[in-house]
Formats: sequence, C-alpha cells, structure tokens
Amino acid sequence: MSRREIGDLGEQAVCDMLTRHGYEILKRNFTVRGGEIDIIAKKSGTIAFVEVKTRKHDPLTSGEDAITKAKKSHLIYAAQRYLDRLAVPCSARFDVAVVEHENGRVKKVRYYVSAFDASR
Repeated sequence: MSRREIGDLGEQAVCDMLTRHGYEILKRNFTVRGGEIDIIAKKSGTIAFVEVKTRKHDPLTSGEDAITKAKKSHLIYAAQRYLDRLAVPCSARFDVAVVEHENGRVKKVRYYVSAFDASR
C-alpha cells in the first residue's frame, strides 16, 4: 500500500468511528496554505479538529510522538482559517487519533479527546 492509501485507511476508520458515536463529518483533508486538517467533525455544538496518524502495528515510533510542536502550530493555524470562514462562533477542540494497521487492515484505534489546545 502507498502512504496515501495507508493514510486514507486510517482516516476512514476514524470517520466511521466518529459517525458511530454521533459526530457529523464536516470536512476531510481541509487544506490552506500553511496547514492541513485530516478530519473536521461536529457533535453537540463542538467542532473537533482531528489529526490522524496511521502506523504499522508495533511501530518503532508511535503516532503520538509524531504530533510535534511544529505540527500543532500548523493544525492551529489551519483550524483558525476554518473558523474564520464560519458565520457563527462555536467551541472547538483538537483531537488526535492513532490508527495501527497490519496487512491493510485496521488493528486498533486510540482516540484522544482534547489532546492539546491552542495555547501549547
């Protein structure tokens, strides 16, 4: 599988999970100059900006470790651009999903609600 196919596999697994838990998927792969957000979802008036990291089962480095200070900065920037386009204010948070796969199949999803905020 290509890197893009692996990423799509993880993102689809997270979208499916979010939908099962009552979220509405607003946008996938929202991109602006300077940042990209994998999934934007909404539930109970709160928008979740979700970064998805898909890794092989038992990776050498975890998906959690891939959320660097620079990555957070890009996510925050892109989220602000998205929120600027909305006509009404709303609450928002940054979530992280780490998906483990093996042979093209999702083995495990770890989901972190409010994994970080815009002040860090």
